[in-house]
Amino acid sequence: MNDSLPLALWKNFLGSSPEWYKKTIVGFLLLNPVALQLCGPFVTGWVLIGEFIFTLALALRCYPLQPGGLLAIEAVLLGMTTPHMVFAETVHNFEVILLLMFMVAGIYFMKELLLFVFTRILLGVRSKILLSLLFSAVSAFLSAFLDALTVTAVLISVAVGFYSVYHKVASGGGLDEMAHDHADDASVHEQHREDLEQFRAFLRSLLMHGAVGTALGGVCTLVGEPQNLLIATVADWSFKHFFTIMAPVTMPVLTAGLATCVLLEMSGRFGYGTRLPDNVREVLESYQAQAESHRNVRTNARLLVQAVVACILILALAMHWAAVGLVGLMVIVLLTAFMGVVEEHQIGHAFEEALPFTALLVVFFAIVAVIHDQHLFTPIIDTVLAMDSAIRPSMFFLANGLLSMISDNVFVATVYINQVKDALDAGEITRAEFEHLAVAINTGTNLPSVATPNGQAAFLFLLTSALAPLIRLSYGRMVIMALPYTLVMGGVGLACVYLFF
Repeated sequence: MNDSLPLALWKNFLGSSPEWYKKTIVGFLLLNPVALQLCGPFVTGWVLIGEFIFTLALALRCYPLQPGGLLAIEAVLLGMTTPHMVFAETVHNFEVILLLMFMVAGIYFMKELLLFVFTRILLGVRSKILLSLLFSAVSAFLSAFLDALTVTAVLISVAVGFYSVYHKVASGGGLDEMAHDHADDASVHEQHREDLEQFRAFLRSLLMHGAVGTALGGVCTLVGEPQNLLIATVADWSFKHFFTIMAPVTMPVLTAGLATCVLLEMSGRFGYGTRLPDNVREVLESYQAQAESHRNVRTNARLLVQAVVACILILALAMHWAAVGLVGLMVIVLLTAFMGVVEEHQIGHAFEEALPFTALLVVFFAIVAVIHDQHLFTPIIDTVLAMDSAIRPSMFFLANGLLSMISDNVFVATVYINQVKDALDAGEITRAEFEHLAVAINTGTNLPSVATPNGQAAFLFLLTSALAPLIRLSYGRMVIMALPYTLVMGGVGLACVYLFF
């Protein structure tokens, strides 16, 4: 029997999402105009933030772009922000958008090299503790000089490669099978299901160690995170000065973070400690052996090209030849040109992973525009600035950390550092106090923000990637797995800011 038009429209709305989810989103859309009339734009702005976080938390039920986008459109229609402000926020973060568009696609063309290298690491290092420490430390080192999103894109590409290899075998296919849907578990043989679940837990733990590693390293240098460069520009700090003035906080936090990695693997708590199943290891070893047997001059040439371009990539990012996104475009051109990838549809696959997240990020900037226009953070900033100078850095650290958990840490850092600079220019604080507060702002926006995917772009990228549903990495699970890191990094960071600044 044919559905009526209203019923068909309702079934099409948000697709296959659960009925209760659809009704909740509709409830949000109906609530906001009422809240605006009864409570005003300030309260409604905070309600909107909570609703947007809800869409992120249930990303596995429905990709946040659609429900979050509806909330953002409504906010503009209600006058809580303007299209001009959304555009301004987007332009302000254009480098991040370029990075997602081109760098992530560039990493796609390096998958052969990444699988080649990481397969050897994964199979060569049998100790899960050492392997986890290696993932975290390497991610931290790379993020200190490159970009956290780039490093996360590498980790995602590698994990998808491992997962797809085993999923083929678990589904009864061969390693050479090309057309395989590794998102469909219906064909997975019963005897492989337990190993598949264990493999998912193994990959989840490695990815979370790596993602936290990007935060541990990213806070240390001027180029580690976008807000670092912004703060250093306002404070007029050089690369060396930035590193040395942050070191009393960043070095103890880095040490504590790596120690936490080891302790989590030893204890097996919070979703960590799962080892690579023997059956999965055998499959990956077979894949490695098969890949080696099929290697010829042409495949070796592809690996050589990827290795050379990888070196150029690291040099370009470390030396800051250009914006990260433009470097990514250069990587795409070099790799496709010298590997013979010249057909449009072949190149198009590289952009499938990042562009949905790019669109989601612009929606996020619309929510940030509401925060800016409605001055949602202003009372917090004013309260902290009014406190005694002895405890002000610690309070700035806490305030930045809490706000960065629910908002964009680049935006939070921008608001805070500009307010503090205005106070310095007005003679309300000394230069020494300004530098202490700048350290608190930088570390506050970088460290406690690992608590939620909202706070770290790398975490949000991981949550909304095609990999997350494959390994059952939900918003709630990420929060739980990040909790011990949040407590350690936030606690040690706060103690160091209090003691040294």
